[in-house]
Amino acid sequence: MRSEEIVGVLEKQYITKLLEKGKRADGRKFLEGRPVQIIPNVIKKAEGSAMVKWGETVILAGVKAQLGSPFPDTPNDGVITVNAEISPISSPTNESGPPGPRTVELARVVDRGIRESKIMPMKDPKLCVIPGKKVWIIFIDVYILDDGGNLIDAAALGAMAALANTRLRKVVINEDLEEVTLLEETEPLPRNGSVASLTFAKINDSIFYDPNLLEDRGKEARFSFAMTDKGIICSMQKGESGVFTEEEFTTILDQGATLVAPLLEKIEECSQFPEMNEMYQFDF
Repeated sequence: MRSEEIVGVLEKQYITKLLEKGKRADGRKFLEGRPVQIIPNVIKKAEGSAMVKWGETVILAGVKAQLGSPFPDTPNDGVITVNAEISPISSPTNESGPPGPRTVELARVVDRGIRESKIMPMKDPKLCVIPGKKVWIIFIDVYILDDGGNLIDAAALGAMAALANTRLRKVVINEDLEEVTLLEETEPLPRNGSVASLTFAKINDSIFYDPNLLEDRGKEARFSFAMTDKGIICSMQKGESGVFTEEEFTTILDQGATLVAPLLEKIEECSQFPEMNEMYQFDF
């Protein structure tokens, strides 16, 4: 057995014994999340951005928008796409190279939460500028800078916070409806509310919210779901080989409204910062 495997076994034994006593390694209660801080508008050249510090996890999210052609099957809808990157410097176990399964899953889960929540009115004239011809394509890029556990919730929060302070350039449509002129003046991205993600992990019979890095490594099962500010659960994702019972799922979902409320409040606060945050500037 390699040294890192031995360490992993010892780590799991340690957190398992704590959980059996009703305790967690960092002293939190089972349904207690770590401190969350959002710093909006940190990327000067992005249409919207945010840095999220969720416990020891740090992520950077940016939004870039450009006019382009809609998808053939949705000619009257704007386009949204999410990309994720787990930086090699975020953890000793993360390596350079093409995106692995963990990175791909992260991007897809964040994308699904935003897309299925319907908070983005993709048919809005501000997003579908010329039906069938010109629409806004919204790119959301999420970078994991420091992996301290629970990347899904932190990435989802960062993506939504960046959207909350995104501003699009106003447009003038020529009379022939073939060309669009971009103006310097901007306006907020159309949005119908907010959505946030909640993640629970399971080790043996213990289920807890917001796993830190140690708990993330030792988890046997993971369950994440996205909830809107209207209390609608719009997406779910099960991870790892462990199982949750029907009763456990019900209990987890019942906790959603209480746990998601402070996250949604932080997202809405980000919409009140349309100007560049002078204290934190990343000029990419």
